[in-house]
Amino acid sequence: MPIPDDVTGDEIDQDVRQELMSLPKGLAEDVARNLVMVANLIDEDPEQAYAYSRIALRLASRVAAVREAAGFAAYATQKYSEALAEFRAARRMTGGVELWPVMADCERGMSRPERALAMAGEPEVQKLDKAGQVEMRLVAAGARRDMGQLDAAIVTLQSPELASTAVHPWTARLRYAYADALLAAGREAEAREWFAKALESDKDGATDASDRLAELDGVEFVDAIDELDESEDVVGTDAVDEADEDHDDEDDEDADLKD
Repeated sequence: MPIPDDVTGDEIDQDVRQELMSLPKGLAEDVARNLVMVANLIDEDPEQAYAYSRIALRLASRVAAVREAAGFAAYATQKYSEALAEFRAARRMTGGVELWPVMADCERGMSRPERALAMAGEPEVQKLDKAGQVEMRLVAAGARRDMGQLDAAIVTLQSPELASTAVHPWTARLRYAYADALLAAGREAEAREWFAKALESDKDGATDASDRLAELDGVEFVDAIDELDESEDVVGTDAVDEADEDHDDEDDEDADLKD
């Protein structure tokens, strides 16, 4: 697959570059460029990102960073079984636990929420950093909802991190998940409060909390383009009507002259 000339491979993280140093220089550069394409496309075009990840995987399957990138690309395209296999491979190579939450979410993606829930109780969770533990809590709450245990999902999300007024990169998503669970349980007033808190902490627009708040408040958004099209239709119709009227007037005048 073609890679733009301005993608050199130097854009990758230092840690990944370090891993690639075990490869011959030319091969390392090829792998690095493909990994950059994965990172650049995974949000806007996950299928393309997946295709580049398969190339990197074919070139360097024994590099943990490549297996991890392939896992996230598969995850983004909802190939959960494949993603889980790649994450497990990367974990075996590094011995780290940072992929534990997304591995559990892959179990959810494969309709195995009970396995995700079991992973939430494993010792690996205690080795995660704070962000990882919050992510694991989100996955566990999602698993509870998958199993129809809505009240348990709400309780799972109730934590010191949720109660904290400090804002972290994961704060908006945690508050949003809690609001969404409350709303599903019919606790609309509380849900509105937490959607508002999620919006307040969502500086990067990671959630659609503003839209959810508007829905609860009964606000309807009208597409400006649709409005413009409708107004043009009305103007066009009026113009046709006016032209028809003018034409009718001319016919009447002609009839008078003939008389």
